[in-house]
Amino acid sequence: MRHGIHLPQYGRAASADAIVRVAQRAEELGYSDVWVSDHVVQPAAQGYPSAYLFEPLLTLGWAAAATGTIGLGTSVMVVPQYHPLTLANSLASLDQLSGGRLTVAAGVGWSKAEFEALDQEFSNRGARMDEAIDIFRTVWTNDPASFDGTHYSFRDLKVQPKPARPIPIWIGGGSEPAYRRAAVRGDGFQAISTSPADLAPIVAKIRESRSDDNFTVSYRTGWDPQGMEHQQIVDEAAAYAEAGVQHVVAAPWRTTADDWIKSMEILAGLVL
Repeated sequence: MRHGIHLPQYGRAASADAIVRVAQRAEELGYSDVWVSDHVVQPAAQGYPSAYLFEPLLTLGWAAAATGTIGLGTSVMVVPQYHPLTLANSLASLDQLSGGRLTVAAGVGWSKAEFEALDQEFSNRGARMDEAIDIFRTVWTNDPASFDGTHYSFRDLKVQPKPARPIPIWIGGGSEPAYRRAAVRGDGFQAISTSPADLAPIVAKIRESRSDDNFTVSYRTGWDPQGMEHQQIVDEAAAYAEAGVQHVVAAPWRTTADDWIKSMEILAGLVL
């Protein structure tokens, strides 16, 4: 099992210095990748997540410039809130600038209020995300590129630079449409808030369609050894591996960079 760590991109721990320090220490410790979340706006009445959140791709670019080899990931990018051509260019640019280190875990989003604030339709976000994923792969491969969909269409466009290599797209979510999307369009699947017992049959179902070795099953968790029993983390890691999980993203719930790094270091001793 490979392990990634969420960057201090949000809340009281977040700062330019904290992001660099955590990314560099994660690379030193042997974590496979560092991760960010995505929320463009947060309605004041919405209690989750933290309203203080650095923009995800700028955060990854900042971390990439301070490191050399560690992977970069979005967990998850709310793809329907962006125009797919804009996002395709941003993702390709980040992958090219970082030397081919990007993985995009993508989801449809859950907050209707966020979509309304961005003047985006909420009810068709799944269909728009499907087209966006197809557009990404089209413009990252073809030059010029054309696309004719229900929600997006264009002819003979150049979107450059191309990624350094094909960017893996993992589908994040906890619904039947997400599982189907992962099986049909994804290079992987990322789950959240699901027990190993509940996740095992989901993984098995997706694997019926995607048994290839390049398809990755990931799980995002809140493991933090400064606030949890260490044996619980070890046992959960084993249980998720048994359920078919190959990669885990841990998000410590610390409020300073020093404590964030301490949690990372303890966690590395438990699971790496």
